[in-house]
Amino acid sequence: MYVFQLLFGQQLGLDYDFTTDAAQFEAYDGPKFHYGMQRVGSEPFVKAVDLLFERHIHEQSFRTVGFEDTVAPYAVYGNGHFLPFDVFAASFFLVSRYEEYLSQVRDHYGRFCAEFSWMFENGMLQKPLVNIWAKALGERLKSIYPEIVTIEKRFTFVPTYDIDAAWAFKHKGVYRTVGGFCKDLAAGDRNRIRERHQVLRGKRKDPFDSFDFQFDLQKRFKLKPIYFVLCGDYDNNDKNISIRKTAFQSLIKHLGDYADVGIHPSFSSYLDIQKLHTEIDRLSEVLHRPITKSRQHFLRMNLPRSYQKLIELDISDDYTMGFASQAGFRAGIADTFRFYDLENDMVTNLNVHPFALMDGTMRDYLNLDAEASFALAKHLVDEVKAVNGTFIYLTHNETLGGEQRWVGWPEMYRQLLEYVYQ
Repeated sequence: MYVFQLLFGQQLGLDYDFTTDAAQFEAYDGPKFHYGMQRVGSEPFVKAVDLLFERHIHEQSFRTVGFEDTVAPYAVYGNGHFLPFDVFAASFFLVSRYEEYLSQVRDHYGRFCAEFSWMFENGMLQKPLVNIWAKALGERLKSIYPEIVTIEKRFTFVPTYDIDAAWAFKHKGVYRTVGGFCKDLAAGDRNRIRERHQVLRGKRKDPFDSFDFQFDLQKRFKLKPIYFVLCGDYDNNDKNISIRKTAFQSLIKHLGDYADVGIHPSFSSYLDIQKLHTEIDRLSEVLHRPITKSRQHFLRMNLPRSYQKLIELDISDDYTMGFASQAGFRAGIADTFRFYDLENDMVTNLNVHPFALMDGTMRDYLNLDAEASFALAKHLVDEVKAVNGTFIYLTHNETLGGEQRWVGWPEMYRQLLEYVYQ
C-alpha cells in the first residue's frame, strides 16, 4: 500500500483501489492491471517478487535488468510481463533504504558508505530512478488506457544552508579567540593572523559572513530557502558560536525573517535523545516557535534510530537523506516521501526530503574545483528537470564567503541559480 501510494498517488496523481477477488477484478469495467505471482486474465500484468509480501528483514538476492537507460533490480523473466522487473519492489527497496539495514559497512563517522550502495555499484546514483520508473509506468498504462490522465508535476528547486559556524573569527569569546591566534602563530600563518586581527577590529568582514549575499540572491531569484542551525555545545566537531551569544540569537531571528529555520543536530547528539531535545529547545526559545525541520550535522544518520528519535521529538521533516562522499540520490528519488520504518514495519509521519548535491561533496570528496562542480550540478539539475522532481541543494555560509579553499564558489552558486531559473 505504501509503495503504490508513492508511485500512483504521489508521482502519477491517480486514484486507484485494490482487490484480491478475481471475480470483482474481472467484472470491473475500467483501466486495471494485475500485480501478483501468477497472471490472471489478459490485462496488463506486473509479475511480483517476494519482497512486498514479507514481514521481516533479510538479505536480498535479485537479478538486475536494463530498462530505458537505467538498471533495475528484481528482474522478472517470462512472457507477457508489463515491465521486465517488479517496479514496486524495486522502488520500495530504494526508498525504504532496505540495504542500509543489512550492511554493517560504515565510514569513520559511522555513516553508511555511498560506495557500497546498490545504486553506486550499478552506476545509477546520479539518476532519480523511482521518478523515472513511475513516469515510464504511467506512460505504458496510458498507451493501453488512453482515458487515464496523470498529473503534470513541476520542477522545484530548494536551496538549503547549514550554519555550522556563523562566523570564522567574531563572537567566539576570549579563550577561543586567543587560542585561534596561538594556533595561527604556531603554524606561521601571518596572513591568517592579519585577517583575524582586521576582522576583530572591524576593518574587514568576517569570511564566513555571507548572509547579505544570500539575502540578495533570495530576493533576486525569489528563493524559499531553509536554514539549519547548529545549537550544540562546543566540541571537536561542533564549533558554532554559543547560542547564548546575543549576536548569534539576533542572526538566527534575522534568518527566520527571511526563511524557514530548522535544527542542525550536533555531532555529539548522535543517537542521544536528551542532547537532541536540549538543542531543539534552544532554537525554539530563540525563534519563539516550534521546530519541525532537521538535518544532521556531518549527515550523521543511523536507520532507523535517528529517524525514530526525531519522530519522538515531533520533528516532521528531515533533510539528511543524501551522501557526503558522492553526489546523487541516496533513496533513488528526487521528491519528498514518508519514512517507512522497516524495523517496525510501518509508515511514519516523518517526511524525508532527499538532497541531490552538497558543496563539501564536490570540493572535499570529489576534489572538484568550482568550474567542474558547476558542470556536475547542471547534470543533476537536468536529471531532475526531466522528471519534474525536486532538486535540493546543500551549501554553507562559509562556502559562500568565497575565501581560501572556497574561492570562486559564490559565483558558481550564482551561475547554478541562473541555470535553474533560466
